[in-house]
Amino acid sequence: MSGMHAFGKAQDVAALMNRRRANGVAWNLVFILSTALAVLFLLLLVCSIVDSVFGYAVLTDEIEPSALVPAKSSVGDFSRQELEEIALTRLSSGVLRRVEHEKPIAQRSDKDLRDLVEHYVVKPKVLRTWGFWDSLTKMAEVSSFIAQNPGSYASFRSWLTPSFIVSDQSADPLRAGIRTALLGSLWIIMITFLFAFPVGVGAAIYLQEYALDTRLNRILKLNIFNLSAVPSIIYGLLGLAVFVRAMEPFTSGALFRSFTDNTANGRTIVSGGLTLGLLVLPIIIINTQEALKAVPDSLRMSAYGVGATKWQTIWYQVLPVSVDRILTGTILALSRALGETAPLVVIGASTFISVDPSGIFSKFTTLPIQIYQWSARPQGAYRNIAAAAIVSLMILLLLMNSVAIHTRDKIAKKKRLES
Repeated sequence: MSGMHAFGKAQDVAALMNRRRANGVAWNLVFILSTALAVLFLLLLVCSIVDSVFGYAVLTDEIEPSALVPAKSSVGDFSRQELEEIALTRLSSGVLRRVEHEKPIAQRSDKDLRDLVEHYVVKPKVLRTWGFWDSLTKMAEVSSFIAQNPGSYASFRSWLTPSFIVSDQSADPLRAGIRTALLGSLWIIMITFLFAFPVGVGAAIYLQEYALDTRLNRILKLNIFNLSAVPSIIYGLLGLAVFVRAMEPFTSGALFRSFTDNTANGRTIVSGGLTLGLLVLPIIIINTQEALKAVPDSLRMSAYGVGATKWQTIWYQVLPVSVDRILTGTILALSRALGETAPLVVIGASTFISVDPSGIFSKFTTLPIQIYQWSARPQGAYRNIAAAAIVSLMILLLLMNSVAIHTRDKIAKKKRLES
């Protein structure tokens, strides 16, 4: 019959196809809008952080450089002889003894001498800071503020500098750095990985490859899923009860006399690493289970068919095939651990410490804790160095993830070549 189609009238089929195409276009637009919004919010986040890293700071000096050396308005204009003379005559006796003990004045570089004179003699103080955008658009406001504060001057600064990375904590935002916190974060993440990765992968292998499908094992798997959603502060309370208090002789180093730190009382790097290890353990178990599930049973049957035992099949066939997915899940879990603050605060991590950690039984702080402490201070300069620390943390995350992804890709490439 004319005008008829196998699925109905031709005009009905055309209308149906038009509706389907319209629905497809509509959903495509929704997905594009969702992606655009996600990218927009990420850009806004990055821009708001970077905006605080650069900008004008209005400073005032306790002693103006011109009062030290006439006709010279900046410490950078001082000659080496003038710097040495000022350091020897203007530094207090206690500071001078400490400085000479660390390194004699005569052996210090010009930059070291300028830093000494600026910090201990000139003593600049931050009155107010502006972000990068405000520095470009509100120059009149900056000039007005300088006019209202005689003796002050503006300096365009980058708060993220090499000296910021290698300096320890300080009460002066102009000299504060993240070295101690950065080393603490690296120690913590190493302990977390060494504890959580083998335990998590081992537990996942048992649950997926060995455990029978019993009611008890189903309840166990369900609880592991639930644990992955537990607020991180709960793990902090668990770490405080188990690692800091119950296991204090071990976590404080008291069992190993040469490592004992009597002031740590169990609030050490090993306690923090084990606590974060518990936090990411369910995530590693779940991701590893999913990676093992993705391996086709035909691969296992082939190994059994040539006489391989169950463990040989897992070790030589299943794990090599799934290792890239396992590493992906581990990367995500460690990234979460690196940014955690609440569990470490609960177990007693230091918010201000200027001594670098020397081992797993040392007191510690981490970058997220340092950022939180600086962000909570009312002075504007601390928000700038907090933003610089955030950028440093993001760079550390990118570097860590890049190394892990590169390692994963090399393993996957080697696996493809062998197959």
